[in-house]
Amino acid sequence: MKMNKHKDSNTVKDVSQPGKHGQSPGTKSDTLRLVAWEITRNCNLECVHCRASATMGPYTGELDTKAGFRLLDQIAELGEPIVILTGGEPLLRQDIFDIARYGTQKNLRMVMAPNGTLITDEIAEKMVDSGIKRISISLDGASEQSHDQFRGVRGAFEGALRGIRHSRNAGMEFQINTTITKSNLDQIPAIQQLAIDLGAVAHHIFLLVPTGRGKYIVDQEITAKEYEETLNWFYDRKENSPLQLKATCAPHYYRILRQRAGAEGKTVTFQTHGLDAVTRGCLGGTGFCFISHRGIVQPCGFLDVPCGDVTLESFSSIWKNSEVFQQLRNFKQLKGKCGGCEYKRVCGGCRARAYEATGDYMAEEPLCSYIPKIS
Repeated sequence: MKMNKHKDSNTVKDVSQPGKHGQSPGTKSDTLRLVAWEITRNCNLECVHCRASATMGPYTGELDTKAGFRLLDQIAELGEPIVILTGGEPLLRQDIFDIARYGTQKNLRMVMAPNGTLITDEIAEKMVDSGIKRISISLDGASEQSHDQFRGVRGAFEGALRGIRHSRNAGMEFQINTTITKSNLDQIPAIQQLAIDLGAVAHHIFLLVPTGRGKYIVDQEITAKEYEETLNWFYDRKENSPLQLKATCAPHYYRILRQRAGAEGKTVTFQTHGLDAVTRGCLGGTGFCFISHRGIVQPCGFLDVPCGDVTLESFSSIWKNSEVFQQLRNFKQLKGKCGGCEYKRVCGGCRARAYEATGDYMAEEPLCSYIPKIS
């Protein structure tokens, strides 16, 4: 993947407009935009990067159907956020469509993150009927060999493609997710082209966070230089790609977007840059949170810092009052160069990577080569 060097600019004016699901980046806000609910930890794959080290289980303490409905009631008290039903493999849960349908009835935007291998024509129709608006299926290699090696099970690639075909036939909107490591960095353009060929609406790239089984492949984490080059390539692709492109667990992208826009004489607004202009890099605890299969609330799935337990107190109370969330919402408490960076309100650094590297989730992002111009 060839990357171009780009002139830096810190003069770009950001006049981002508030979006439907939140306020402009840099605005202190506890508007809930996204919730990822690990509805089960059971999984039929053994992905090398899995934050949960998920297997076929069984796992104890999983929220039952009644508790799930109650949780969705409490999430709905805070607005109409997107609820991501994730896992493990969410389709291994027998009441998955009852829960999806209930969330839909509460006016929540229900989406799902299956691995694709369990999707049949019948399952795809049930997803549509229950109100699932979009699914995300991961492709971490452009070939059977590379994807299956990453996913830990032979046949995972063909299973994902088969599931995509069934979903597409049912009229289900789908996106492709890709976790970037050294082993697949050179395949990202081919994976993105495959996403286009398959009929995906979006491609989301994720930068590896070494948690769970991911700790055992920390040597596969790309360097800060490769990180910067990849995100600049991603910016270039957004101009002409038919896909919606989003960088996740890659908060630096929102700095790079403003640097590149400034160098091109552009102003970053919702009209010019869409949702990228009205969101920020790390949303953990600010616009997003994660709920485990046992009801433990965390800033994100990679930041293993408990913020509350929905079996003991209401989700809305946790979201509003958690001390961890309050700290994450106060960007003045960021430390190191993140604390002195002029882009901290739109980037913020990955709090999970900071925590894994230092034990302090407010420490500076360890995979950032940018030197702030203010302190």
